[in-house]
Amino acid sequence: MDNLHIYTISEITSKIKLLLEGNMYNIWVRGEVSNLVIPNSGHVYLTLKDNYSQIRVVIFRNKASLLRFDIRDGLTVIAHGEISVYEKRGEYQLIADILEPTGYGELYLAFEQLKERLRLERLFDETHKKPLPMLPERIGIITSPTGAAIWDMLNIITRRFPNMEIIIYPVLVQGDAAPADIAQAIAQMNSLPDTLLPTVLIIGRGGGSIEDIWAFNDEKVARAIFASNIPIISAVGHECDFTIADFVADLRAPTPSAAAELVVVNKREIVARIEVLSIRLKATLQKNLDLLAYRLKRLQESPALLRADYAVFQYQQRVDDATIALSHATSNLIKLTLARLENFTGKLHALNPSAILARGYSIAFKLPEETVLSDANQVKGKDRIRIKLHKGEVIAEVRDNNL
Repeated sequence: MDNLHIYTISEITSKIKLLLEGNMYNIWVRGEVSNLVIPNSGHVYLTLKDNYSQIRVVIFRNKASLLRFDIRDGLTVIAHGEISVYEKRGEYQLIADILEPTGYGELYLAFEQLKERLRLERLFDETHKKPLPMLPERIGIITSPTGAAIWDMLNIITRRFPNMEIIIYPVLVQGDAAPADIAQAIAQMNSLPDTLLPTVLIIGRGGGSIEDIWAFNDEKVARAIFASNIPIISAVGHECDFTIADFVADLRAPTPSAAAELVVVNKREIVARIEVLSIRLKATLQKNLDLLAYRLKRLQESPALLRADYAVFQYQQRVDDATIALSHATSNLIKLTLARLENFTGKLHALNPSAILARGYSIAFKLPEETVLSDANQVKGKDRIRIKLHKGEVIAEVRDNNL
C-alpha cells in the first residue's frame, strides 16, 4: 500500500477534467430537451437525453440571447460546444454556444412560434384591419433608400398619379439593427404633424433569402405595425415570400411594385371615368328637365287649372266663415266667463265676516283666551268678553247667562 498513489477527490476530478476538456471540444450532440430552466440571470440550463443516457447542458446568457426560437421541453435539438467538468459536483456538462432544432430550420421554427403567439393575441384579426383611402392625400414609404424597390415604387406612383406627395423614411432593411430601425420609423411617421402626416404607409424591401428579409419577421416590427394609426401596406420580397409583417399589416402586397399599384389609382382612369359620369349626369338631367317641362305644359292646359281661381275663392270664403264663427265663439266664451266670475265674487263677499258685521251682527270672544263664543254655556258670571262690531269693539263683563 505504501507504494500506491492514493488520489484525493480533487485530484481525480482534475485529471478527469483535463482529459475531457482537452479532447471533447468542438463537438455536436443530438438529444431531446428536458428539465429546462431559465432563471433571471438569463443563462439556460437543460438536459439533453436519448433512450439510454443524458447530459447536462449550459448555455450562457451571451449565447442564449442569440437564439431565434423558444426552447421547450420535448424539442429535439443539435447542440454545439465543448465538454466541461463541474468540479464542485464532480459532473461533466456541455457548454453550448449553438442550439438548432432538428427536422426544420431554426428560423422557420422561430417564425412559426412567433406567428402562433401573435395569432393568439389576435394581432392578425380582420377586425383590426384599417381600410385604405381610395385616394391618399400623402403616401409614406419606409424602406432602404438605395435598393431597387424604392425606385420601382416611385416610378409607378408618379406615373399613375403625377404630383402625388410622397414622404420617404430611409431605414435598414436587413441585419440585427433593422427591426428597431423599422419600428422606430413607423412610430415617427405616426407622430408627424397633420400637414405632413401620411394617409397610408408602405413598408417593405425587395427579394432576398430568408435571412435577408428576416427583419420583417421580428416581433418589434409586428407590434409597431399593429399600433399604427395609419393604414399600412406590407410589401416584402417576392410573391412567394410571407413574413409576420404581412399578417399584421392592413394589406399585403406581393411585391413593392404591386404595393405602388394598389396604393393609388391611375389618374388618367379617374379623369376618364369622371368624364363618362359627367356625360351620363348631363343626359339624365336633360331628360328629367324635358319630362318636367312636358308635365308643366299639360298642367297649364288642364281645365282644372283654368278653374283654379274659383276654387281658391271658395277656400277663402270658407276661411272667412270659420274666422267669423271663431270670433263669435270667443266673445261668448268671454262673456260667460265674466258672468261666472261676478257671481263667484258676490258669493265670496257674502261670506266675508266684515260684510256680516255690517248687517248688525257681532262676534264675541272670551278673554283672555280669545275663544270665539257660540254658546252661553261657554261663560259664567264675571267672565270678561270682547265683542267685535262692524266699527270698533266693546269689552264687557258677564253678569248672568240666560240659557
